[in-house]
Amino acid sequence: MKYFLPDSQDLVDPTFDFERERRSSTRMRQRDDEYAHELFRDRAYDGLLVSKGIVDGFTGSGGRYTLAQRHRLLRAGAPEFFRTERSVWGELPIMGDCGAFTYVREKEPPYSVDEVIAFYLDCQFTLGISVDHVILTFEPKWDGAGNASSAPDDVQERQRVTLDLARDFLHRHRRSKLPFEPLGVAQGWSPRSYARAVSGLQKMGYRYIAVGGMVPLKTPDILASLAGIADVRRTDTRLHLLGVTRTEQMSKFLDFGVTSFDSTSPLRQAFKDDKDNYYTLDRTFVAIRIPQVEGNPKFQKAISSGRVSQDQARRLERAALDAMRKFEARELSVSAVLEVLQRYEDLYDPGSSHTEAYRETLTERPWSKCSCDVCLALGHHVILFRGAERNRRRGLHNIWTFYRRIQRDLHLRIQNGTPSKRLNGRQAATIPRRKTEARVP
Repeated sequence: MKYFLPDSQDLVDPTFDFERERRSSTRMRQRDDEYAHELFRDRAYDGLLVSKGIVDGFTGSGGRYTLAQRHRLLRAGAPEFFRTERSVWGELPIMGDCGAFTYVREKEPPYSVDEVIAFYLDCQFTLGISVDHVILTFEPKWDGAGNASSAPDDVQERQRVTLDLARDFLHRHRRSKLPFEPLGVAQGWSPRSYARAVSGLQKMGYRYIAVGGMVPLKTPDILASLAGIADVRRTDTRLHLLGVTRTEQMSKFLDFGVTSFDSTSPLRQAFKDDKDNYYTLDRTFVAIRIPQVEGNPKFQKAISSGRVSQDQARRLERAALDAMRKFEARELSVSAVLEVLQRYEDLYDPGSSHTEAYRETLTERPWSKCSCDVCLALGHHVILFRGAERNRRRGLHNIWTFYRRIQRDLHLRIQNGTPSKRLNGRQAATIPRRKTEARVP
């Protein structure tokens, strides 16, 4: 089971001083900042996924690339742009896709097959996904007997367009003998419609199929759809799940022919979730919120309106940071830290309290038990919900931990940072559940 990390330019600055909160004056982001495969000595994913929609920033959809970065990616190619040759993990394939969610509201995909192929070739991707049009509705009741369907015309049209584009994509790939491996996309609104799409793609000649549109689905609907696909899937056809992360179902996914998937959920939860901010092998913890007085729009608005004293805010902010520093040095108790944190929270978010959740995080000290390079380098700073450098590193820690959850749940042993062989039940039971793997020198 291969995990591809979707790129969203989540680099970290190795020069950042967490005590003084300063950067090097000579730092250049693309040249000096590090990707996870440069930061971690142990593998945290099996490949990268790069979306054309993210690179282009289609119709203001949140593109993460500057014009200069985009030009450099297309000119130098993805391996050089992402510096994958610097990774000690070994081979790091790069998969390209269109980013169908960036144009989901469009009547038809904005990219032609030729444009997408040119993008994949310029970027020197290892794998390329055909152009698709995502279907976000799941309604099995639309299916009648045989191939009959009462699905709305626009829904059926999206599936038809996706299959037509996949046919054209594979035809051009074969005619020109393109160097990347092609994946066709299956879009559907039910187990039966997904099965029809996969059957059609296999008849075209695809043996690696990406299943799309499942991000918003509930787990039973995903499993039902994969079961429907299993009825028509050839034994030599592999499946890739686009954007789906359900670690507890990985063994079932594998049984249904899923050999790869991609997701940014572990990274995004570090700074977008209310409570599941820090991953361990067995659970998640709430990060300790100490917002910056400068740089926090909500806080700044309260200060500008006179509702909050800037001097008081800075004093309580500094007290909270000092309390966490002393706690890390075991100079302050959990209760004492909680009192300081609550005084600051009463100022920046009156009426709310994370005291009990923080008590659990501080009592467990999960960062002190983690052997990833982020936690070893940052100590307690990784648990602070504060600024991009801390939050993003916590997200990278989550990816590292998530990768190990996958291997454990699939009963795979990690040797030298790489999954080795499938274990039987007795062997799997011997894998420690609360300790990370021994570090490779």
